[in-house]
Amino acid sequence: MAAGLAVLVALPAVVDALPARDPRVPADALLSQIQASGQSGYSGYAEAVGGLRLPLTDEFSSLADLFGDRTRLRVWWRGEEEWRVDALEPTGESGLHRDAVGAWTWDYEDNRVSRIDEPSLRLPRATDLDPAQLGRRLLAEASPAEVTRLPARRVAGRDAPGLRLRPADPRTTVTSVDVWADPSTGVPVRVEVRAAGTDQPVVAASFLDFDPRPPAPAITRFAPPAAAEISYGQVADLAAAADLFGPVEPPAELAGYQLRRRAAGLGGVGTYGRGVTVLAAAPLPGHIYWPLRDQLRRARGVRTTPVGLQLAVGPLALLLTDDAIGGRRWLLTGTVTAETLQRAASDLAAHPPEPR
Repeated sequence: MAAGLAVLVALPAVVDALPARDPRVPADALLSQIQASGQSGYSGYAEAVGGLRLPLTDEFSSLADLFGDRTRLRVWWRGEEEWRVDALEPTGESGLHRDAVGAWTWDYEDNRVSRIDEPSLRLPRATDLDPAQLGRRLLAEASPAEVTRLPARRVAGRDAPGLRLRPADPRTTVTSVDVWADPSTGVPVRVEVRAAGTDQPVVAASFLDFDPRPPAPAITRFAPPAAAEISYGQVADLAAAADLFGPVEPPAELAGYQLRRRAAGLGGVGTYGRGVTVLAAAPLPGHIYWPLRDQLRRARGVRTTPVGLQLAVGPLALLLTDDAIGGRRWLLTGTVTAETLQRAASDLAAHPPEPR
């Protein structure tokens, strides 16, 4: 019995260690298949491991945990507006059910349910580490000239062809993004993100069990339990609040990058760049700025510059300005070089944003 149990436990690892057959699909065709895979249904169990030790606590503790620890997920996906992801935690589970109108969150342990309207900007959360969503997001704006084929790899018992993105932008801190996809649907099943100065992935997400068939509608559909505590409202995180209540319009251009959201009135936080090269500029209220500044001053590796505190962790760089610009001090962050953040701060100071 013990020997039989050992064989069953080891079987998934043995299967994934077998040589993978490569379907020989060209890089541009595989890229198109991955980018169009959002409407392909699937389900599975996935794990993501982050190697970024962010020196953040308090309001940002969940962000630090997300990118510096192990995240376990159960995923059921029927389409862009019909899916469910459960995050498995040592103390219980929490679920997010997406539908055409918004989303339901459910904390199983406390039996708390929230009906939320997804904001246009928010902090990352555990569901974003679903390998399929993560892979599509990272390759969404990639061009055929930026990708090459990787050998196929056994992932969750499937022969998954691979693709490597090397961003063309010389100012990005992301050196490569490797994605392996289900050959029948193009759904990403494993993702590895690397940064300058290390050969190990700073973020790796992979399915350990994967089914390329759409799950039943009853699995993703959600009805609040009768005894649950129910609340209604928007996602209440700091990025959404800064975006909604920011007192200024983000500049149309920053550090040579164009504003991604061009329409006026969409928020106070500006996001810039293309693909995996992202620059964000957020005006911070005092109750967020001062605690964050105190944390950064104590962090290992932080530098004091003429414009503010600067820190780099893996591919993520941030700069917290000392002086108020347009009525607020600013957090500049993203997957860009320290010099790019310095230029962005100079641009803000030279051309203060207009009040909203």
